[in-house]
Amino acid sequence: MQPFADDSLQLCPYCGEQVEVAADALGVASETYVEDCPVCCRPWVVRVSREDDEVFVSLGREDD
Repeated sequence: MQPFADDSLQLCPYCGEQVEVAADALGVASETYVEDCPVCCRPWVVRVSREDDEVFVSLGREDD
């Protein structure tokens, strides 16, 4: 496991642009937070889950 953030390539659920989302390899098993898209400035719901040495990131719309 790396103690530094890894970038995950995701698609913005609003504008469809490919964006990088940084997620730390260390942390709680799962977390959810809101972050704005750097392209269209709309708010994403970022879901991060960690299992063993893997980090999974998904983006959702705040209005879902």
